[in-house]
Amino acid sequence: MTDDDAADHPTPTEQVRERLLAEHAALFDGVAACADAVASRWDGDATADRDAVVPALREALEAAGLLRALPALLATAADALGARPPPTPVAAPSNLVVTATGPVVRATLPEVGRLVVSLDVFAVDRSGETPRYRRVDAPAGAVLSVAVR
Repeated sequence: MTDDDAADHPTPTEQVRERLLAEHAALFDGVAACADAVASRWDGDATADRDAVVPALREALEAAGLLRALPALLATAADALGARPPPTPVAAPSNLVVTATGPVVRATLPEVGRLVVSLDVFAVDRSGETPRYRRVDAPAGAVLSVAVR
């Protein structure tokens, strides 16, 4: 298979990524704005305080109405995979969790397996004595990850 063939035949996860980026740009922009707001409260470009990341991001997403919107990514992803969407996903575990790197939505699709969509708007640097959290300054395409397991 040549590079041209690969471009003509994207993988299922590439198809999902393309579809999510095309249909949910405003949602991704909103998540980025919330992450920016969280990071703006830190003293400097990073923090060692996990509570200044995870609960703060969850609260910002909730205040912006984005927690309720994030599970829609699952329906779009399922459709892109040709699978039935999960029964009305909700903004609660186990469909949605806010982690130290950002929001994650997930569902089991009987036809394809476990679908996981992550927005890694923060990075965790574990090279020092304590983890440090940094805002990832990148476009949605760079922070969006899709996995089918």
